[in-house]
Amino acid sequence: MFGEIETIENSEFNNIGALLGIDGNDISSELLGALRALPPIRRQMAVNKLTTPPANSKGSRAEMEKHFKELPGHIKGELAKGNLRLADALIYSIKPVTSKTIKMFETQDDKEIGIRNVSNAKLPKNQSLLVSGIVLLAGISATASKDDVMATTYDRLEGFPAIANGESNLKANKKIIMPETSNNFFKTLGLTTVPVGYYKLSNPRLIHDDIQIEFTVELGTMSGILPNTQLFVGLHGTITTP
Repeated sequence: MFGEIETIENSEFNNIGALLGIDGNDISSELLGALRALPPIRRQMAVNKLTTPPANSKGSRAEMEKHFKELPGHIKGELAKGNLRLADALIYSIKPVTSKTIKMFETQDDKEIGIRNVSNAKLPKNQSLLVSGIVLLAGISATASKDDVMATTYDRLEGFPAIANGESNLKANKKIIMPETSNNFFKTLGLTTVPVGYYKLSNPRLIHDDIQIEFTVELGTMSGILPNTQLFVGLHGTITTP
């Protein structure tokens, strides 16, 4: 129990109680006894960490802390011990637009710098991502070769009307994170405070490790889609990492 006290005292998180499964309004008698054994100042600091509401949301890190209770047990335990930390992340993938349905993450995909940074459409063990926002961009590569795809400039959807007028959806383990949504949401021309092609989710959601990620773009038409048109999607947020 005193090890748990030290975890509370040394934690960098606003709501360490959520990681340890401790409700600040219902502290166990064992933990209460350990708290009483502490010097007054240390006791008050530990109690404050357990009972003070999390700070107001500031970016995806604060959003992640609000979702601590939803993390798998093994990840919560490693975060509490300090073996895992929180970090900024952009999980991305590039796919060619060769049909009206483009699946941006597929189980046969391999991790490859400049193409995608996850394998098999899944996060590695001990990594959970809080998806705070999504980036969707398009570009036209010189050829279909991987080198040319990686050397392509990806830009806003305003130059790709057929894509902008399509829809996208995001699922993880068959659970919907973003339902069918118009790609016009990713048009950011004239929005000086928003990154190019970025759509901020009002309802951030978690994607856990070893769970299939599905981001699907559906087009109503292929009219105007030039050969070697490529799509870039990025899932932006905070991730757990060693």
